[in-house]
Amino acid sequence: MLNIPPFLSFVTLYETYLRRCFANAGLSQQTLKLDDETIVQFWGPNPEETARKTPVMLIHGFGPVGLWQWRKQVQCLVPHFDVYVPDLIFFGGSTTRSAERTEVFQAASVAKLADKLNLERFHIVGTSYGGFVAYHVAQMWPERIRKVVIASSGVNMKKGDNEQLLGRAKLENIEDLMLPETAANLRTLMDLAVYKRIAHMVPDFVLNEFINRLYTEKREEKIELLKGLTLGREDPGISALQQDVLLIWGDHDQLFPLRMATELKELLGKKVKLEVMENTAHVPQIEDPLRFNSILKDFLCEEESF
Repeated sequence: MLNIPPFLSFVTLYETYLRRCFANAGLSQQTLKLDDETIVQFWGPNPEETARKTPVMLIHGFGPVGLWQWRKQVQCLVPHFDVYVPDLIFFGGSTTRSAERTEVFQAASVAKLADKLNLERFHIVGTSYGGFVAYHVAQMWPERIRKVVIASSGVNMKKGDNEQLLGRAKLENIEDLMLPETAANLRTLMDLAVYKRIAHMVPDFVLNEFINRLYTEKREEKIELLKGLTLGREDPGISALQQDVLLIWGDHDQLFPLRMATELKELLGKKVKLEVMENTAHVPQIEDPLRFNSILKDFLCEEESF
């Protein structure tokens, strides 16, 4: 395998650019101790600023941290909201000594972070695995959450959905797809997650660099997170939410197919909108950020329904 010096690394250079984008938007990387076991790293406004706007929490999906997943949304939302982008437990600088590995524990950690930041009520936006977390936060602490946005997230997944996904991926284990260790498996993930087929154009040494820098850290703990999911153990296993809810879905999502979005809309209650984005797959916030941001900002800026 080709080892690329850090100063020539595309991943290093692009991450430096992402950090600069977040900093230019007025966010800084911070760390808070939630309790004796858990530490969370996050990007947020300067805590010394006194003028506050409505808070928005952006929850990343499985894979790279929020820095890599929410750049365009941060730049769009910062003029209108106080934006917080936490790293979920075992991603980035967030970690715990607790044995808990469920997405419910992730949700509890997000709620504790909000307490530490004195966020009385806030919007929450989650993509993919982050949508699982956002759902649980909204369901368990309805008085704290203003609006909920769930993007590309099969909160309503059933026991057979993972098997069908592995069939599409032609892989045996979900960790081989979500935590790829080879260029071939990362290509498979990209082909399923992105509408435009570009993975075949990327050389192996670049994909291997992504794997080494973005998918290897805390791999065993992340496998435990995949095995610890509570959603999908029962059918359907979810209840309606009290808040206004927006679902955003790519029409070509192959990780959580569009049929799951239409089913989820019926399960989450009467205050749910579904926006389907054409010619996108599992990461519409990256594939078509202008359209995604327009949908997201319009929803968050609307008056809440009661």
